[in-house]
Amino acid sequence: MAEIIGVTFKDGGKLYYFAPNGEKYEKGTGVIVETARGVEYATVVMPCTDMPDESITAPLKPVLRAATPKDEETHRKNLEKRAGAFDTVREKIEKFNLDMKLIDCEFAFDGSKAIFYYSSPQRVDFRELVKELSSTFHMRIELRQIGIRDEIKLMGGIAPCGRECCCSSCMPNLKKVSIKMAKNQGLSLNPQKISGLCGRLMCCLEYENDYYAEACKRMPKIGSEAGTPDGKGTVVNIDMLKMTVRVRIEDRQKDTVAFRDYPVDEIKFRRAGRPEEDDEEEKSPSSRAKAPTGGNGGTKDRNGTESRRAVTDLRATGRTRNGRRTVRTGKIPARRARITAAETAKDARTAKTVKKICPNPFTRG
Repeated sequence: MAEIIGVTFKDGGKLYYFAPNGEKYEKGTGVIVETARGVEYATVVMPCTDMPDESITAPLKPVLRAATPKDEETHRKNLEKRAGAFDTVREKIEKFNLDMKLIDCEFAFDGSKAIFYYSSPQRVDFRELVKELSSTFHMRIELRQIGIRDEIKLMGGIAPCGRECCCSSCMPNLKKVSIKMAKNQGLSLNPQKISGLCGRLMCCLEYENDYYAEACKRMPKIGSEAGTPDGKGTVVNIDMLKMTVRVRIEDRQKDTVAFRDYPVDEIKFRRAGRPEEDDEEEKSPSSRAKAPTGGNGGTKDRNGTESRRAVTDLRATGRTRNGRRTVRTGKIPARRARITAAETAKDARTAKTVKKICPNPFTRG
């Protein structure tokens, strides 16, 4: 077990673990931590707690100290400089006529560099822009291109549901979302209804996907046939929250149609290519009919005659391109065996005739 605290560097940002080194930090306390980008200001969102070693990535970087009033003042000034720097960079972008949209900016805690985030449909050559910004701010400048989902995460907004976007409020990490999640939940596949402000699939589709994916395996497909206690019918609707199925039962004798709801456990239907459960009958080994076989191991057809594919062992010899002899032994069909045997006999007769006409001159008489 390791003692850790959880901090974030911005509201709604990703949670990072640090080692408190025996100190106690309350939730909402400002701390100064050491990161790969240098010394940074962070806010504690998870007080000191013990966590298994398997859940963390060792070694943890330490918390340097609790934020002092001077640190708080420095952090406040960095936040105030963002608005002025944002307007300045936007003017420079228009000056160089670059196809890029400025999204956000931030300053390092020690004032050594400034980071500007932008989006663009293509790669941008901003070398002249970086030189201009370096001479303006007198610090190191970094320009980072981000995608459309990260753009909404930084800017925020109101989602179609009327609440603040999940990615900018309560979702530290962007997770992969696919159209299959919408299909599992039975949602409309209209892009306007399942897309967020970024134009991509809404992040909230992933929240309950595990439940719906498991429930979808237990439910029949709409339009399929199912057996119910009242007879067979057609599935017209499913409810994966209540785990019920609405079945349309048609009685042709009485010329009536009924719609009834049944728990999924009370109906029989075809699952994943298996035979229908209510029609499935277990057959004993003695009741399974065996195909009649002939005396030579073949099978008999409808007329009772034995039809067995004749297989013959044949050893055929030949020559490869380099002149080496090769031997192939195996089982081949009877027709091919007859043709190959005839060719072999023909070659033997030809060789015998040639030997009579042209005897070997190197043999002794």
